Amino acid sequence: MAEATCRREIELEIPADQVEKATEKVARDIARIARVPGFRPGKAPVTLVRRRFAGDIEGEVVQTLVPEYLEKELDEKKLVPVTRPALDKVEFKNGEPLRVRAVFEVLPEFELGDYKNLQIQIDDIEVGDTQVDKTLEQMRERAATFVPVEGRPAKDGDSVQIKLSGTPVGGGDPVQADNVMVPLGAEETLGAFTENLRGSTAGETKKFDAQYPADYPDQKLAGKTYTYSAEVLGVKEKKLPELNDEFVKDMAGSQGAETGGVTTLDDLRKKIRESLDHEKEHRQTDQAHEKILETLVKQHDFPVPEALVESQMDSRLERTVRTLAAQGVDPRAVNVDWAALRARQRDRAVTDVKAEILLDRIATAEKIDATDEELEKEISALAERGGESATALRARLTKQGALDRMKSQLRNNKTIDWLYRTARIEKTATGEK
Repeated sequence: MAEATCRREIELEIPADQVEKATEKVARDIARIARVPGFRPGKAPVTLVRRRFAGDIEGEVVQTLVPEYLEKELDEKKLVPVTRPALDKVEFKNGEPLRVRAVFEVLPEFELGDYKNLQIQIDDIEVGDTQVDKTLEQMRERAATFVPVEGRPAKDGDSVQIKLSGTPVGGGDPVQADNVMVPLGAEETLGAFTENLRGSTAGETKKFDAQYPADYPDQKLAGKTYTYSAEVLGVKEKKLPELNDEFVKDMAGSQGAETGGVTTLDDLRKKIRESLDHEKEHRQTDQAHEKILETLVKQHDFPVPEALVESQMDSRLERTVRTLAAQGVDPRAVNVDWAALRARQRDRAVTDVKAEILLDRIATAEKIDATDEELEKEISALAERGGESATALRARLTKQGALDRMKSQLRNNKTIDWLYRTARIEKTATGEK
């Protein structure tokens, strides 16, 4: 039965004669360079040096002797720390053994359950005409044009072009914009703008208040109410292109990558279906991988090293920060309780650590490993995507100590693929056509 914690302690007792020998050596080394008042540099008696530099000598002796004796104890007990042992309860007295406690964490010991032929369920995503039509409609939306409206007021679906000025209720910095397009009735449009600009025509000026929700993306506006004056410069109507061969040819000319180079509507439909089928395979494979790990974790109950959980929480938080930065958002300017956000990652971090430990154990059991050739291939692919040479990337990763982590991740990926191939996968219909 697994122990409730991965924390381990070892009480060390190093013989007094070994402690004295090490103390004498350290004291002599210090005596050669020590500056003691009343003595020329390096000429102070060792006995005086031992008294004057007792604390420094003790620390050096502990750092010199403990690793050697600790390593012997770990070997005898067959323990492999996943964290650097912390030393406490140090008892250092002249003529007595050196006593110290080493505290560390180890990987858990547990019996692997049945991981072969796992039975899992995933969504059977059907790709039909409705999904193809939806994709075509999205392409039409992206190719839409806006034409001036004449002879009628603005209605939902139109975009109203305005010159805007506003002041916050209660005082503050004003808002000014000479040319703003407001899509009426759109999800991203604040309700006050849609309600007050609906029915407007060019030349009108509308005055109204707009209250922004507390979670509004723009922190300068969030939670505030503004009094606006909006001069209507024009009303524009969205025009969607006809869905025909001409539309496909136009798209091929301006966005060839999106149409795959085809020039007829029938061929585009086929291309879209192939793309959706390919996406479906990836989605189902990813979902199967997630279900496999989820099932493995549920089948195994064991403790995990706290240090690995803390590291995983840090990694998840770092990914959030990198995502914000990639979107052009300064994480320091976001009103987020980062400590609370990190704490909320704990359950997921524990699951991630358990999954990694299980994959490592299964890989060992099945003799699955990542080869040097596979590592080089991964480095080359990363270098190509990043626009640098494989040699430069390898040098940087080596300096960062990241090659072992990369090889471990490749090993985990191979193990997940192996589990996927041996699993019994049942697909359940989702109703998506």
